[in-house]
Amino acid sequence: MGGIETEGAERFLADAAARGLDVDVVERPAARSLEEAAAILGIRPGDIVKSLVVKHRDGSFLFALIPGDRQISWPKLRALVGVNKLSLPPAEVALDATGYERGTITPLGSTTAWPVYADATIAGRRISMGAGAHGRSAFVDADALTSALGAVVADISEPS
Repeated sequence: MGGIETEGAERFLADAAARGLDVDVVERPAARSLEEAAAILGIRPGDIVKSLVVKHRDGSFLFALIPGDRQISWPKLRALVGVNKLSLPPAEVALDATGYERGTITPLGSTTAWPVYADATIAGRRISMGAGAHGRSAFVDADALTSALGAVVADISEPS
């Protein structure tokens, strides 16, 4: 792990600890897709939760936590947030907003604590998510995670 990688992994672990969140971080080989990452981890793609950075028109951001076998429902998320335009920013904008490179993004340890919206389908499950560095995944109880983050849990996704 290089500079930004090491720093991201450390921020992730420090934030999880500060929130009293029990996370199990595992190292894994690089994966070319979410499906490949799931196979490496021995779980279903839906058990990997993507932390997506979403940009408001006003320049602020939010995190959307979406299971790997689902995608954001833009109409549902816009209605919940109360705006008529949201978008996925380019990778460099997401990096500036969170301090994490795409593929490592997580709300835990983000350089700015943006609001978190989690899809309701993750409730009651043990999930895997980014851990702040490439080649690392974290396992965590989804309910503990959403509680620790003060996340809004709602129906914000649809099948891929």
